Amino acid sequence: MKESIKVFAPATVANVVCGYDVLGFAVNEPGDEVIMRLTGKPGIHISKITGDDGRLPLDPAKNTVSASVQHYLNHIGKPDLGLEIELHKKMPIGSGLGSSSASTVAGLFAVNSLLDNLLTNMELVPFAMKGEELACGYGHADNVAPALLGGFVLIRSYEPLDIISLPSPEGLYAAIVYPEVDVPTKDARQMIRSKVFLKDAVTQWGNVAGLVSGLFLKDYDLIGRSMTDILIEPTRSILIPEFYKLRSIAMEAGAIGFGISGSGPSVFALTKDEATAAKITQSLQAHLKGISINSLSFVSKVNEKGPVVLD
Repeated sequence: MKESIKVFAPATVANVVCGYDVLGFAVNEPGDEVIMRLTGKPGIHISKITGDDGRLPLDPAKNTVSASVQHYLNHIGKPDLGLEIELHKKMPIGSGLGSSSASTVAGLFAVNSLLDNLLTNMELVPFAMKGEELACGYGHADNVAPALLGGFVLIRSYEPLDIISLPSPEGLYAAIVYPEVDVPTKDARQMIRSKVFLKDAVTQWGNVAGLVSGLFLKDYDLIGRSMTDILIEPTRSILIPEFYKLRSIAMEAGAIGFGISGSGPSVFALTKDEATAAKITQSLQAHLKGISINSLSFVSKVNEKGPVVLD
């Protein structure tokens, strides 16, 4: 059994426009790193957090990484196992890219690896959802499932939990831009209507089915025309500066589809190649700079691996 381990877990794009809380995919960058060590002292101790500007709690009961790891330890019958955790944030907090999810998944993958992989990555999902519940008040899986499993995932059901890994075209790229404005996940969730018109629901589930079909068929046009959201995006787009202008820029530059990543403010486009994705991020960043908004950008293929052990 190893005494220590270092793990990377990826950022994710949740919802994928039309699949609120049921679709998501992992990307190669950014992501978070966790270093975990077995200790002789009972209980979990967070020794260091970097990259968070002091925003995240060191209290093990309040940090998503340690809290979800504690649920895991309770489940396997080792609630008092001694662990020391270092969390290194390599991605912006509150970006809509699954920041809390990446940290939580890295921690769970680390402890499971240290204990000789007692559970599969799929079996770790419910424990990661506990971390999401602590972070934003609701234990959704559209970030943690792709972060753990890699690739695209569909959460067919939450009760009982039923998660399906989906294929995607080999050449599919994501162009991601994070405008540095504040959109708290809890606030973004509270804006969403609890009731919708049946005709809108019909349109939405047609798009979800179309997107899933497009991924299986490797049909870029079907993927693109399915990336339409009439339930969530009209409300959440209000929080993102010049969202519809950004979409227009991305589509004119060759995007297959464009939308909000998770609860925002990050936006993303899907493209058929890396060059187009790079062109889109440059164009979007240039526009944001013109309205005095700083931003970060990432270009990535779909990450099929999920969390990995680092040397």
